[in-house]
Parts: sequence; structure tokens; C-alpha cells
Amino acid sequence: MKLPFIIIVDDDEQVLHAIRRDMRARYNAEYKIISTTSANEALDALAELKNSSDTVALFLVDQRMPEMEGVDFLQKALKIYPDAKRMLLTAYSDTVAAIKAINVVQLDYYLTKPWYPAEEKLYPVIDDLLGDWQGHYTPDFKGIKIVGYQFSPLSHEIKDYLAGNLIPYLWFDFETNPEAKTLVEVNNLGIEDLPLVIYEDGICMAKPTIRSIAEKTGLTTQIKNEVYDVVIIGAGPAGLAASVYGSSEGLKTLLIERRAPGGQAGTSSRIENYLGFPAGLSGADLTRRAISQAQRLGAEFLLPRSVCGIKLKDGYKIIVLSDGQEIVSRSVVITSGVDYRKLEAKGIEDFTGAGVYYGAARTEASYFREKDVFIIGGGNSAGQAALHMSKFARKVYIVIRRDSLIATMSAYLINEISLSPNIEVLTNTEIIEASGNTFLENLTVINTNTQEKTNYAASALYIFIGARPYTEWIRPDIIKDSKGFIETGRNLTTYDSFAKIWKSNRDPYLLETSCPGIFAAGDVRSGAMNRVASAVGEGSMAISFVHKYLQEM
Repeated sequence: MKLPFIIIVDDDEQVLHAIRRDMRARYNAEYKIISTTSANEALDALAELKNSSDTVALFLVDQRMPEMEGVDFLQKALKIYPDAKRMLLTAYSDTVAAIKAINVVQLDYYLTKPWYPAEEKLYPVIDDLLGDWQGHYTPDFKGIKIVGYQFSPLSHEIKDYLAGNLIPYLWFDFETNPEAKTLVEVNNLGIEDLPLVIYEDGICMAKPTIRSIAEKTGLTTQIKNEVYDVVIIGAGPAGLAASVYGSSEGLKTLLIERRAPGGQAGTSSRIENYLGFPAGLSGADLTRRAISQAQRLGAEFLLPRSVCGIKLKDGYKIIVLSDGQEIVSRSVVITSGVDYRKLEAKGIEDFTGAGVYYGAARTEASYFREKDVFIIGGGNSAGQAALHMSKFARKVYIVIRRDSLIATMSAYLINEISLSPNIEVLTNTEIIEASGNTFLENLTVINTNTQEKTNYAASALYIFIGARPYTEWIRPDIIKDSKGFIETGRNLTTYDSFAKIWKSNRDPYLLETSCPGIFAAGDVRSGAMNRVASAVGEGSMAISFVHKYLQEM
């Protein structure tokens, strides 16, 4: 635990040396004592301390200083640390200034020079002030701080990325949290620089990119091997399972993820039907366990990095990243998963990230406490999101085109939803318009049977309207079905183009694509079951086929 600070400022070096010596003799074990002859230097140091989540317990400041008077210094310092105790060092002739300080900065005590003996004139006073401060002191959050607007798409993107990578952070809403304004001011920035990310070491970044955050937090690693046995593209359940099995079986394994580990499953608030967890577990918990397991077994992670193509050369696979970097591997497992389909309705695009979210967006859930939230979609992901949001929102509406959830959602979720008093299912309904000023405020829906339109006040809309595979980047000789999902195994033989593409003297393995040595698993594969357990099974199974392929090389 970091020690609280005591700040001493006095332009007289002899006096400063004496007070610093006496304070350290008594308080050095419990407080970090720093001193300076410059008031401006002290103010600069306070900004750094604030960014680093350090705490100041006491200001001990001389009244007569050339850069500014002690009272003026305290006025500025207390904007940064309003809870710190205030003590002024004065001469006999400074009584008027001391009284002014009591009125202006609520001075706790003024100490007349000299203060000897310290045991009688200094320590009893300091002990009393620090004891009172400790009684009201709450340790500050140690970690990343984000300052921004609630309905800023970039703020949402940063929060979502950190949450997805299981990195704790503290959110400061600039419009509602006075501390947010203080953090912006002490860094000499303005609202045009938001969002602001402040790291635990005090480094401050305005409008940072996800890549820069990844580099700063140590998530972006360097490639360690010239050639990998297997590169896995996508860190959803299938990719994480493949990385665990690949590394555990001695393969040089690299896992590349363009966003955050876990995929869509990683955003799930509760997975109830995963084998071995009778009480269920969250997607974040499952992801955390899988990452720890894979890293312990030796798998390497590269994120957030996007793959834009795969080239073939002398039997090797060259994975090309979006920044031009190339990675050589003997085999590839594609587990890039799916994205939620875009909702084509008026106004939706305008409020994406500002009240409209694709997927669970759990980072925003607590903000919508006692507000009305809409969820569009009838699958399990939508049901899990609705149950999670019902813990915060006043009312949760599930919007579906069908006349019931029975055909698309698991029975256990339907039952839980029916027992939740603040969840309402709007059947035979579509959203036709989203509106608001700078963020979502209203939704207009239409009943597809009666054509009746209804306008609702809405603070948030979460969209779960089916999935489209993330396969646009895949080379053309990898066969995909009409919806863009990757075909594998014996299904490939039904395509006329297969015979022209496949040049191996054997049939494709069960999870192998039309390109030998490139496999697909999980939701990105045509015919996948779209369940966490099946994705995990396919990811681990893919490694067994990788072994068979590598034996051929």
C-alpha cells in the first residue's frame, strides 16, 4: 500500500531543512514526506501525485514566499486535494494572514516559528491533525482512470476494451463527477481532449487509441518465434480452447485477437448450461480462467491485432497483420467468430456508442439504473443480457419479430424472464426509428400485425439480431457458404470449385478448410452449433487435426 504524502513548502532553506528533519524523525514510517522551496514546483508535483492516485494527508506551508503567499498556495492545492489538512508556518507578525487563512482556506492550524521543542509545540498538533485525517480517509482507487462523457463512442470503446481484457478501471463522468473536472484541470487539458486515460504510474493520454492502451498495459507482446507450429486467429471459446490444447501438447502456439479475448461469450453475464458449473459462470470468468491456463502452458497472445490475409509459401502459412507485419506458421486455426448484424433502422447509426450498443456492453449497465432499456433479439445472448440489465434498469423490454421466444431461446432463460417483474416481451414488433439529441432518448416501434406505431422513452438499446461471420479478410480459395461461413470437411465436396482448389491426395479432415493446413472452428464455421461447449470442443478437436497435418509436412 502506498504511503500518504506530507508536503512541506518553505522558501527559506534553513527553515525547510529543520522542519523536514523534525517531521521525518517522527512520521517517516507512516508517511512519505517531500519538501521544496518552490511553491510552483510543489503545485506541479501535486498534478503528478493526483494522476498516480497518491494521497496527500497534510500541507505544511510557509506564509511568506516570493512566488506566492502560503494562503494562495493552499487555495490552489485544495482544489486538487480538498481533504488534506492545512497548516501554515508563520512569524509573529503574520497573525493577520493566519486569521485570513482560517476564513479563506479553512486553515486547521497555524504554527509560529520557531516551534522548539518539537515534542511540545509541533508533534502534538501534527498528531491531532493526522489522527483526524486518518479517521475520514478512504484509500484512492489504484489503477487506470478514465475521464470522459457517458455517451461518447470512444469512451465506450475504451471501457469495453479494458473490461473485455479484465483490466480494472475507474470511470469519471465529466458531466456528473466533480473529480473528473479536477483531473482534467490538473493536467492542463480541456473538454476537447476527452476521453482521458490516466494510468497508475501517472502517465496521462488524451484520446488514446486502443493500440496505445494495449501497449501501455502490456497486452501487446512481441513475436518470440520465427516460425510457429500453429497460429490461432480469434480468442473466443474455440480459439482459447485451441490455444490451451496446442500449447499443452508442445506446439509453438500463437493466439491473435483483434479486440478482447472471450468473443461474444466473454460478454455474457451468466452462462448457465456449461458443464461442470452448476451455479453458472460469467463469460468474463470463463475467459479469465482460459487465458490463465493457456499462458501457464506456454501459449503466446498478440492483441489487439487484426489479420488481413493469409499467404501460402512453400507449404508455410504467412499471416499478414493489418499493420503489415507477417507471421510464419506451419498451420492455422481460424476461430474469428461472428459479429452482430447491423440494425437497419433510422437513427441507429447516429447513436451507436451513445445509447445504442451491439452486444451486451456490460460496462454501461450500472449507468442505466432506474431507466428504461430495450433489447432486440430472441436468442440466448439477448435473454442473458435482459436478465442482467433487469438488476439495474427500471424496465427492460425485449423486442422480437416472432410471436414468442420458444423457438429461439433456451427454456431455462424463458422461465427466468417470465419470473422477472420488470422484463416485458414485445412480440411481433420491430424498431423503426431511434431519436434523441446527443444520445438515444426515444425509440419508435411498429407492431407487424396491426401496423400500430408506439413511441417509447429509451435510455439504451442493446442489439442481438443474429450474427454475420468475420470472414471478409479470408483468402478466396477458402470456400465459404452463401452466408459467408467457412465450409470444412466433407461438405467441401459438394462445391464444384473444390476439385480445382484442393490438391492434396487425401480428403479434408473434419475441421479442415479447402486449403490444407488451415482449419476452422467455432461460430465462424458453417454448420456450427453456436454454443460455448461446442465451440470449446471444436477448438480442442482442431488441434488433433493440426497434429495429423504437421506429420505430413
